[in-house]
Parts: sequence; C-alpha cells; structure tokens
Amino acid sequence: MTGELTEAVVAAQAGDEEAFRCLYRSLQPGLLRYLTALVGADAEDVASETWLQISRDLPTFTGGEFRAWTVTIARNRAMDHLRRQRRRPSLPVPVQALSELAGDADTAERAGETIGTEAALALIATLPPREAEAVLLRAVIGLDAETAGRVLGRRPGAVRTAAHRGLRRLAALLDRHELPVPSGDERTGPPRRRRGRQAPSTSRAEPADG
Repeated sequence: MTGELTEAVVAAQAGDEEAFRCLYRSLQPGLLRYLTALVGADAEDVASETWLQISRDLPTFTGGEFRAWTVTIARNRAMDHLRRQRRRPSLPVPVQALSELAGDADTAERAGETIGTEAALALIATLPPREAEAVLLRAVIGLDAETAGRVLGRRPGAVRTAAHRGLRRLAALLDRHELPVPSGDERTGPPRRRRGRQAPSTSRAEPADG
C-alpha cells in the first residue's frame, strides 16, 4: 500500500471524512470495473453496498494491503448478489466493439490501457471465470499475484497462470477485431442512496469460484 493511501486509511479510521473521500476516489474506478465484469448492469448497486460495508468495518482494518481488503468485500457482495439474482454476469457489448490489447510480450503491464473500457470488460466477462478474475485483479485493481491469490483463495502461481492465459485469449480475440474502442465516462462521484427496486441484470457469465 502506498504511503498516501496508508495515511488516508489511518485518518479515515480516526473519523476524517475528507480522508474517506480520498480513499473512495482512489479505489472506486477500479472496483467499479471489477464489479461490472462480475455483475454487469448492477455494478453500481453492488459498489454502493461495498462502500457501506467498508465504511462500517473500517475501524476493524488492522493493516496489510488495503486494496485487497476492499476488493475482497466487493467480491463477497458480488457473489451474494449473484446468488440472490440467480443470474450469470456479462455485459451486452459486442466483441466487435473492441480494439487492441497488448500482445504476448509484457501483456500484463500494458493491458490496463485497454481493459478499462466498457467494451473490453464485456470481453473479459466471456473468459473462463478463473481467468477473468485473475486478469481483473492483476491488471485492473493492480494487485500482485500473491495478494490476488489471497483474495481468491488460490496459490500465486495459479493466479499468474490464469492471468497469462486470460490475456493471451483476449489478445487472440482482439487480433480478429480492429475496430476502435468507444470512449466512455468513469463514474467517480460519491455513493448515492439507492432508490426503489434494482434494475434486472442482463448478466450471463459465471462467477469465479475460489
């Protein structure tokens, strides 16, 4: 965890609201991408539930990788949501809307530039679940293999292998489609109170198991 993030966590635990907003601004974009691949259109609702739990449980955080702690909460909320909905997650975005992903050499380092787009997240959701989550945790959230392994309950080597295979599959798919990636806005504002019933999810991909 970076020094600035560590300081923000300590301050937020002491009740500093601005520090908590700083944590939210730093982590929400990555969490939202991760949740979008897991639960599709319901990602914002699940993200709101995640931040409510983070706010409630923050005093109990005793150190370590804060991003891993937050993404574990997000993953648990996503799995609960999918069990309630009895649906399989995916995004209804065609593969044809995708563009380039980094090639075989150093894919993990360069993938983040492309997989932050909604269209690329749709493609990640078509990967085998273990590979999809490994790619998301490594390239979107930015966790190392050991930390991602703790989140997923797997060995670091298994996470590295799954991420590598997933990135190779993405590169192979994207090689067949050379259309431009559509631009999209990231939602980075503060959580809003949920109103009414949730919109039904259109998801179809299978949640990763641990």
